[in-house]
Amino acid sequence: MAIELRASQALNLWHQVNVEMVRDGDIDLSYRQVSILLTIYLDMPPHTVRGLAEHLNVTKPVITRALDTMGKHGLVSRKRDDKDRRNVIILRTVEGALYVEKLGDIIREKARLLPL
Repeated sequence: MAIELRASQALNLWHQVNVEMVRDGDIDLSYRQVSILLTIYLDMPPHTVRGLAEHLNVTKPVITRALDTMGKHGLVSRKRDDKDRRNVIILRTVEGALYVEKLGDIIREKARLLPL
């Protein structure tokens, strides 16, 4: 089922979700970090630094810096690939899954309250 929104409604939804995340006082991620996090949690694993960089068209250091921040918050973890020690596998965590679920809940709540 597709939801049709006018541009002003879409921007209002985006604004309300961002305001809620700021008010919550929880983890403050940049748009880039959220994009990486959602890719990790919504796309099928395995995820590697190299693969995420290619998928998002950014450099590996960009991914590494984002993973450093997300790792400090417990949203993801990393381990060396046993088959190819050059690769770093990004792993999901319970804390990260809860964060993504909470974000989804906020989006649903704010979308439900949008004026028609």
